[in-house]
Amino acid sequence: MVRSEILAKVNDIFKEVLDDNNIMLTDKTTTDDAEFDSLSRVPLIVAIEKAFKIKFTSHEILSWENIGDMVDAIEKKL
Repeated sequence: MVRSEILAKVNDIFKEVLDDNNIMLTDKTTTDDAEFDSLSRVPLIVAIEKAFKIKFTSHEILSWENIGDMVDAIEKKL
């Protein structure tokens, strides 16, 4: 799976979990840009892990500064 496909799949997961079809993620998107709070992060991470059949460490998750960092982590695990 190429990076653009990963980002598109992550975007679809965000839309579904947050019930917002207007979400348009980029590598530079941060939690402030996406307007989701810390409570919504857990279901998003769980959904992403399930969709890609991977697991993240807490260290990985805490190191992400933007969606691009998350996509990098997914790409490394695939």
